[in-house]
Amino acid sequence: MAHFMIDSSFWDLFPEAKIGVVLLKDYQQLAESPKELQELLAESNELAKSFVEGEPFAENPVIQVYRQAFQKFKTKKGARSSIEALLKRAKSGKPVGSILPLVDIYNAASLRYALPCGAEDLDRFQGDLQLGLTEGGDEFYLIGSDENTPTLAGELCYRDEAGAVCRCLNWRDGERTMIREDSQNAFLVLELLDPSREEALEVALQFIVEQAQKYLGGQAVTQILDRESDSMAL
Repeated sequence: MAHFMIDSSFWDLFPEAKIGVVLLKDYQQLAESPKELQELLAESNELAKSFVEGEPFAENPVIQVYRQAFQKFKTKKGARSSIEALLKRAKSGKPVGSILPLVDIYNAASLRYALPCGAEDLDRFQGDLQLGLTEGGDEFYLIGSDENTPTLAGELCYRDEAGAVCRCLNWRDGERTMIREDSQNAFLVLELLDPSREEALEVALQFIVEQAQKYLGGQAVTQILDRESDSMAL
C-alpha cells in the first residue's frame, strides 16, 4: 500500500505546521458543477475578501505568512502560494470561476478559510507520495504544457517515484496527476503554517467532506499530520 510521508526537511523549516488531508474515494463523476455548488463558490469568493481588507495587499496577515514561508526554500522566480492568487482575484473583482465539481469544492474551502488547498488523482500516483526538500531534477510538466521543467535543488515539493506532483508547496500542479472529469479517487491537501489557525484547518477539512459527499458521494477519510504523526496510508 502506498503512503503519504512528510520528510524531516519540511519539519525543519516549519516545525509547527500542520498538513490536513482528505482522501475521497469512489466519488461520482460530474462534468460540471450544479447551480448550488456554483453559487457556493461565488459566496466563497465574497467571504474571502475579509482576509485581505488591509492595504497594501501584501501586508495582510494571511499573505505575509505564506510569503515569509516561501523565503525559506528555493522557488521559481515569482512563485507565490496558491492562496495568495485566489485572494488577489477575489479582492480585485475577478472571482474564481467554476472548473470541475471537486475543484470548485476545494477552491471554495480555500477561499472561505484562507488556506492553500490542492487535489490530485490518487490513481495516478506512482509509489509513495512525499513532501520535502528535493535535490532537484524531478520531472515536472505543468498543466497544459509539453515542456519538462524539473524541480530546483532545495525546492519544497510533493513528489512520487515518477517525479514532482506539485511544486513549491501548493504553487503549481502537474499534468500527470491533475484532477480530471474521469477521476474517481482523490488526494486533497491543505497547508497550515500559522499554528494559531488550527481551528480553521479543522473546519475547512469538514467543509470539504460535507460538500463532497453532498454533491459527489464516495467515502471520505480525513487526517491532520504534524511533526509527531507525519505519514498516512493512501
